[in-house]
Amino acid sequence: MRFSKSFIMVLLALMLVFMTACTSNNNGASGNNTPAPSEDGATAEAPDYAFGEDQTFKSNEPVSYSMMYSDHENYPYKKDWRLWSAIQERTNVTFDLSITARTEYENQKSLLVNSGDAPYIIPKTYDESAFVATGQIVPVSDWVQYMPNYMKAVKDWGMEDDLKAKLKDDGKYYVLPGMWEIAGGGYSYIIRKDVFEAAGVDVEGQQGNWTYEDFYAAMKKVKEHTGAAYVISDQFKGESALNIAAVQYGVTGGWGLSNGLNYDHDKQQFTFANASDDFKNYLGYFNKLITEGIMDPESFTQEDDAAQAKFFKGDTYVISGIYQVLADFKSKMQDKNSELYMITQPGGPKGKLQVESSRLENGIMISKNALDDLGEEEFIKMLRFIDWFWYSNEGQMLSLWGVEGETYTLDADGNVVLSPEIYYNGMNEGATKQLNADFGFAGGMFAYGGSEKLRMSKMTDGEKDFVTRVQSTRESRKLAPPIMASPEENEQMKLISTPLMDYVKTMTLKFITGQESFEKWDNYTSQVEANGSKRFTDMSNDIFQKTKSLLGY
Repeated sequence: MRFSKSFIMVLLALMLVFMTACTSNNNGASGNNTPAPSEDGATAEAPDYAFGEDQTFKSNEPVSYSMMYSDHENYPYKKDWRLWSAIQERTNVTFDLSITARTEYENQKSLLVNSGDAPYIIPKTYDESAFVATGQIVPVSDWVQYMPNYMKAVKDWGMEDDLKAKLKDDGKYYVLPGMWEIAGGGYSYIIRKDVFEAAGVDVEGQQGNWTYEDFYAAMKKVKEHTGAAYVISDQFKGESALNIAAVQYGVTGGWGLSNGLNYDHDKQQFTFANASDDFKNYLGYFNKLITEGIMDPESFTQEDDAAQAKFFKGDTYVISGIYQVLADFKSKMQDKNSELYMITQPGGPKGKLQVESSRLENGIMISKNALDDLGEEEFIKMLRFIDWFWYSNEGQMLSLWGVEGETYTLDADGNVVLSPEIYYNGMNEGATKQLNADFGFAGGMFAYGGSEKLRMSKMTDGEKDFVTRVQSTRESRKLAPPIMASPEENEQMKLISTPLMDYVKTMTLKFITGQESFEKWDNYTSQVEANGSKRFTDMSNDIFQKTKSLLGY
């Protein structure tokens, strides 16, 4: 059958109209006919908001985004916090909050994500792994090119290797982490400096060079000088002390026990460190402290307040902690002449290494509901608000310090000066108001990440000194690559690692406290392998070999 030329032209025209209509109706779930963005985020029409690197995000029209909110008991949510109005004044953005008590936040997060009812923005996420397989979380690495302040921080601070730790087996990441220009000081040991010096220990002159053996020798002098039953009776059930020492011995322990693996950067492979001679030496060190009466065996079983009470009474002279508790501890010491000092974490057989190696904080997941409901253009707009609030210097200053001229001022050198009537983090002791509880700033939902200057700005002079000592006397560690297991592989590995590491943890305390003799070390290593250490390590290396090209190896 033959068709006329005019009939063919009409048919082509109808097909073009049909294709155009289909294209228009497929541009985002909202169905609006908005132009698609180009690679650099530009659109055919100017967006209805201001954004950019070091530029305040501002929507022409009011906009509200749903967000999960963890309500902390120490600074409970208030509708009239200055935080909310300050955000709205600058950006024209408000939040529709799903408020949950801090203690229930993780459970509620799981419930909402798994049911498909999650709010658009899900901050304060420490581990996103369990949510990836649900399909309810956006692979946000596909979208970060639209976030100029985020990308600037990645480039300027060299965060590429840090971000590899967040990659999943598809080569993408699903959380926007808080990023710091420098690593923090982390946990260490708070000591009675006055007692150590009375025992003949030159604390400030020597502590920067201490290894764990030097620290042992210093504590032994204190025991001999004071005649105390124990020099250290630790809190956190020993988890902090075991964690920070493990770094210097090349093993894992305490809070950082994880899967017991260590990564050899030269050989580019994982080994199971917690059955090695290094691990035996690590356990032997703590066993020596127990055996010689330097460390209280109750350190691994007692509640925190029991350990603190011994320290406050002057029965012991060392306790693990972070610098932020120093002022509170000082106020509770029975001997008001007590001089407290946070030592730099001691070094060990593997060198004098920084304990805190990651510069990433908890972060923000984005619900797929945001993309489905908003459509691509409005979704990008929301990302650019997030980019400003969490990743621009202006947004970070607002979330941490508040409003210049109200909650803080800047001195001639650009340093933050907190208003004298406001207390925060050891600053302005005795002030009548608190930066977080009364104004909503400096809370755990928003105030994480930023430049070195911003990180230092929230520290007292003593904490700045501690962090500077760590930065200047301790070597930064190379980051281990992630094990980018698929959900199925991850489940298999979990079935091995859970009983394996439970056994390692149990035996750790038995060796340290003397319930198990080191003469039976071979029995321990044989049982570790029987519990699957080799299988777990082999699986880890196989997965790494399959995925290392994605990681740049």
